[in-house]
Amino acid sequence: MLTERQRLVLSAIVDDYIRSAEPVGSRSISKRGEVGFSAATIRNEMSDLEELGFLEQPHTSAGRIPSHKGYRYYVDHLVQLRGLDSREKSMLKVFFAEKMEETEQVVQQAAMILSSLTNYTSIVLGPEMFNTTLKHLQIVPLNEKTAVAIIVTNTGHVENKTVTIPDNLPIEELEKFVNLLNAKLKGVSLLHFRAKLYNEISSEMSKYVSQYEELLHMLENVVEPGDEDRIFVSGSTNILTQPEFRDVDKVKGLLDLFAQPMTLMKLFHSVPEGIQVRIGAENENEAISQCSLITATYSVGGQSLGTIGIVGPTRMEYGKVISLLDLISRDVSSVIGRLYK
Repeated sequence: MLTERQRLVLSAIVDDYIRSAEPVGSRSISKRGEVGFSAATIRNEMSDLEELGFLEQPHTSAGRIPSHKGYRYYVDHLVQLRGLDSREKSMLKVFFAEKMEETEQVVQQAAMILSSLTNYTSIVLGPEMFNTTLKHLQIVPLNEKTAVAIIVTNTGHVENKTVTIPDNLPIEELEKFVNLLNAKLKGVSLLHFRAKLYNEISSEMSKYVSQYEELLHMLENVVEPGDEDRIFVSGSTNILTQPEFRDVDKVKGLLDLFAQPMTLMKLFHSVPEGIQVRIGAENENEAISQCSLITATYSVGGQSLGTIGIVGPTRMEYGKVISLLDLISRDVSSVIGRLYK
């Protein structure tokens, strides 16, 4: 579609604009050794690229900036992936040398390291709900009427919920109930917990525990997979350091989005495996229609467990971010794989 010279000029303009955040002129491109064309020739090519929709010209400048179409072509055909520098290698080495025993700790740390290395906002989805299972359940009475139910999952997530104890229930019966649940339901997916509770445990429970129906009802809404517990956001205000987003009012919707777990999850709905790049209006959510979202999935044993994403301006360091996401997603897969063994 583009000539080799146009590809070279477009690549140079995108690279310069990513670094400077300023419209790029023909003279600055002509000074780049790898281009090798006069400023006049480059001006002609820039004009043609603008007509084709790959460049835009701000009203206040004679220089050009990439359009969303230009970024799309750059990512699909021109981007140069780069290796890590010594600082990045050192940070990753420290991260993966740390002993981590829970999946949630791994994904939280991955979110933090990515936002630190890129200065963008990182979003990590923890393991999918069907992989989250019950590890341990404990019910601690506070008084005759209430207790705290403590749920621990295989991902390391711990949640406390207050429950109402059935009237006149002996403490021995409550202990028997909890012991039976831990014996029968450990390792059961949280998605299937309620069905197991009624279909397989109910009849057996009736043989050993009085008021078992009331106890089952007490637990109905206690063990449920919480979507908000699977979202980890790091560097949510990093976007404010970018020149395009220094007006806080302009990015209020974006900051609000980072605080809404359920809405964030929709951004990752049906994300294909591997590295995916959505630029500008390709993002369905209006709040990030001026941003780019790059995602990578992580998996264990061929089973996709979650997604790692980076949100930044369309003027994003695509080569750096894609390389980091590819590396981090593979390393996270490896670390979690060892935890699942």
